[in-house]
Amino acid sequence: MFTNKMRTGKLTAAAAIGLMTAACHNAAPPPPAPPPAAVTVTQPLEREVTDWDEYPGRMEAAEMVEIKARVSGYLQSINFKDGAEVAKGDLLFVIDPRPYQAALDMANAALLQAQTHLELTSNDLARAERMLQSHAISEEETDTRRSAHRMAAAEVTSAQASVETAELNLGYSRITAPISGRIGRRLMTEGNLVNGDQGQSSLLATIMSLDPIYCYFEADERSALKYQKLAREGKSENMRDGKIECDIGLANEPGFPHRGVLDFVDNQVDPAMGTLRLRGVFANADRVLQPGFFARARVPGSAQYRALLIPDQAVGADQDLKYVLTVDEGGGSNKVQFHPVTLGPLVEGLRVVRTGLASNDWVAVNGLMGLRPGMTVTPQKAAAAAAGATTTTAGANN
Repeated sequence: MFTNKMRTGKLTAAAAIGLMTAACHNAAPPPPAPPPAAVTVTQPLEREVTDWDEYPGRMEAAEMVEIKARVSGYLQSINFKDGAEVAKGDLLFVIDPRPYQAALDMANAALLQAQTHLELTSNDLARAERMLQSHAISEEETDTRRSAHRMAAAEVTSAQASVETAELNLGYSRITAPISGRIGRRLMTEGNLVNGDQGQSSLLATIMSLDPIYCYFEADERSALKYQKLAREGKSENMRDGKIECDIGLANEPGFPHRGVLDFVDNQVDPAMGTLRLRGVFANADRVLQPGFFARARVPGSAQYRALLIPDQAVGADQDLKYVLTVDEGGGSNKVQFHPVTLGPLVEGLRVVRTGLASNDWVAVNGLMGLRPGMTVTPQKAAAAAAGATTTTAGANN
């Protein structure tokens, strides 16, 4: 009985082993290895470029005038709209001219009296000189008439000066625009008494010119020394000669669409800030640029040189280290290689590479996070400009 049980157990175990062996023979084969990842690659673009230095700046009017009264009186009329553009010579304010017209009339009358007196003394002097020749009059009387004539001539000169003063005061009662530009709001309204006394003149309005317009910005001392060195080496114009290009862009504008020239460099570096003030001048016929606007200004920071450019997204960073990954086509290996690089500025959406890359390298421009040196990939070639089409920043130093 015991023997039969043992035999039955052996048969059951054998059957289980047979089933397991059959199951192993019927299992699916392992899946094939995935193909190499597809990577877009491009060769660096060679081009003549210039480094640009960028600075924050502010727009300022080339000319600004405070309109003040030069004579006192009641403000009779205002002849402009607040904030309007005015041309040089446009009538802005009229101060009651009647007192000054009366003063001019009195001055003209005094001049006429002086001229009449001069004419009388001229005749007296002429008669005295004729009579002196015949000894009908004394030398003393003749000298008296000569003195009277000179005094009458002086009175005429004084009266003429009074007339000119009265004419000036009458002219000052009509205030015209001394420059062309945009006028601010009126600071006094009609009917107010304005003061024309020197040092206490009433401020009536301000005018700021619009075309051309200035942009002021500050360059650090190191940059100022660099510009001087470039000028000494003949690689750049002197910044004080008004020939160096200066471009600006407003807060809502991409790039630097407004082109002008540097026309002013301050005569000293600010000892507190360590900066040198520069100024660019720009045409402003369309009135896009306004005094007080913030602007991004740039000036050439180097002479032209030939550089390699790659799409900016092809650059990776490992803390302070900048690098690119290339695909080695030697022998068809398509292996990923690691290249530390030294970078320059962005130029028309492409990044300048100063060192670490050759012109015939194929640079990976996408999927950098999934790539590792030594990996095998499938390269897909593209032109540098097409590969970098998503980058929009242009011409800026880091």
